[in-house]
Amino acid sequence: MSYRVGVDIGGSFTDFAVLDERDNSIRTLKVLSRPDSPGSEITTGLAQFRERDGIQPQEISAFTHGTTVGVNAVIQRKGVRLALFATDGFCDVLELARLKIPHIHDLFSRRPAPLISRDRVFAIRERTNRDGRVLQEVDRQSVVKAIDGARAAGCEGIVVSLLHSYRNGGNEARVRELVAELAPDLLTSCSAEIWPIIREYERTITAVINAYVQPKVIHYLDSFERALKEMGVPVPPRITKSNGGVMGLAQAKAECVQMVLSGTASGVIGASYIAENCGFDRLLSLDIGGTSADVAVIIDGRPEYGSGEIIGDFPIYIPSVSVTSVGQGGGSIAWIDSLGVLQVGPDSAGSLPGPVCFRRGGTEATATDAFAACGMIGHGDLGYNAVQVDVAGARAAVQKLAEPLGISIEETAENIIALAISSMYSDTSGLISRFGLDPREFYFLAFGGAGPMMGCFLARELKLKGVVVPPTPGVLSALGGLVADIKNDFINTLYCDLNPAASAALHDASGVLRDEAEGWLQREYGGDLPYRLSFSADMRYRGQSFEIDVALEEEWLRAGNLAAIRQAFDAHHTRLFGHHDEHAAVQLINLRLVLSSPTPKPQMNLLAAAEGPVQVLRQVEAWIDGRWWQVDVVSRSALAAGHQLTGPVIVAQDDCTTCVPPQMQVDVDRFGNLIITPVSGEHHGN
Repeated sequence: MSYRVGVDIGGSFTDFAVLDERDNSIRTLKVLSRPDSPGSEITTGLAQFRERDGIQPQEISAFTHGTTVGVNAVIQRKGVRLALFATDGFCDVLELARLKIPHIHDLFSRRPAPLISRDRVFAIRERTNRDGRVLQEVDRQSVVKAIDGARAAGCEGIVVSLLHSYRNGGNEARVRELVAELAPDLLTSCSAEIWPIIREYERTITAVINAYVQPKVIHYLDSFERALKEMGVPVPPRITKSNGGVMGLAQAKAECVQMVLSGTASGVIGASYIAENCGFDRLLSLDIGGTSADVAVIIDGRPEYGSGEIIGDFPIYIPSVSVTSVGQGGGSIAWIDSLGVLQVGPDSAGSLPGPVCFRRGGTEATATDAFAACGMIGHGDLGYNAVQVDVAGARAAVQKLAEPLGISIEETAENIIALAISSMYSDTSGLISRFGLDPREFYFLAFGGAGPMMGCFLARELKLKGVVVPPTPGVLSALGGLVADIKNDFINTLYCDLNPAASAALHDASGVLRDEAEGWLQREYGGDLPYRLSFSADMRYRGQSFEIDVALEEEWLRAGNLAAIRQAFDAHHTRLFGHHDEHAAVQLINLRLVLSSPTPKPQMNLLAAAEGPVQVLRQVEAWIDGRWWQVDVVSRSALAAGHQLTGPVIVAQDDCTTCVPPQMQVDVDRFGNLIITPVSGEHHGN
């Protein structure tokens, strides 16, 4: 008997998904997060599984965990105090960045202060040429001086990022050797070992973020591992990565930047799993938690990937699932500004104190309180009985805002909802435009604690095809961690023209990457696992500033089949931009390799066909679209394949509440998904 466990720790709730390998069934659970005692949510959840389902910790065969500890440290700027050692003459790399302002349409927009201020950047006399040839060895005295400066500035760690180290990291390694000799107490990391990419700023900021969060991540993972051992879990945990895969603890501690988007990526992988197995070819995943809403594009069951994702105020350039944060969450706080105008967010009540209706000490009305005040939630316990919704408390909190505004509680609550939806609309419509998507072809796949609650209201504003609510939407991120594959990325910067002279370099580089990938798998997992290698390259027309990632076959690289590589580039360029230039010279900048090893996946269980009408639990009054409605409340567990509902309707279940407004209808498909569409719209068939 064995169980596979996936866990996602969010701002308000910690979600569990447990796969029973005997019968392929999945058990789920939500417990309140404990920001005051990180990690205790895990022991609480495992204890509840033991009491409720008889699952003993020693029966757990795999444990996967998604965490936000890294991203929170960057967003809140609560990382370690660092020094940067840079090549003499290039010490302004973080100040200059890319000379872009964050919001180009805002004349008052300012670039954020770097994580390492200029007074903590120290010059190292050395020089490596662009082809990797060392022109000047590291000057020992400059390193001594830099260490003295770092100590005087109170730094606890050092990032070494030298010019052209992506070609040859020898000088960076030499600096680290000297720091280890002269100041062994200072944690030191080298940019070429974190992610050896061309472009100095991109490589440096990625290394800086890695070092900035590393002490917090190591402390968290050590505590987490110790707690699991004390509970009797016999296997070490795996950590979800920003690229949608999983990795072991040792790699997570050394390459913290790889897990900065850990929790967010888990949700997208879970959504992709639903899309692929249920046959949805065009989805926008909508993950709304207590603090934010995240949207990703999923086509044919595959999420979009990219680099340069924004973490707080800064980009990171590791491969990651392409996720865009689009504003408000269920815990976003409503307030009145100095001009007497109602505002929502960006501050969130989080888990502690949480929304007022959660009865955990919150005093300020949130978006969740607005839904409760309107009568759309509060008809059952939330979070597997972790929360009993206090509707009266929510209405009292909203009333504090309604009085100075001179309108009713219901009108104020609906305005709070409208403002939250408006913020999400602005950001999501920008995302849709950036990808060149037709919203009428896409469904939202709504999940997270607040996704099903808010998804329909946002979808109708964007004029999407509809909304899909999976069977266990509140814990989909935990399920994503459960089904994520072992995965690692490797890169080699070539920076060469695509001509016959490049054939030998492509052959050699592909072999080196394959050896690196297979060596990593052998070290981390013993090498007995099946795996797949996927090559790609960052390519561009000569003279362009940035590249596109083009999938390539290994045999093309080994055989030097430049014609096939060029054809793949032209075809991908046409898919993205509608044209290509077959006469223009092409450059190949980076060669990439992804190694993936599949993990066991649960099968989607089919729902029994409906044998009678939907059983209505009760009717309630709810304020929607400016008036009171008599609304049916139905239990998710009572729905069967083929059942239909007409909005307004409320679907209650253990992990969340689905709110369906008027002029929308619900069809239950054979997988148990709720397919919610406009009354006059087309319906997805499964």
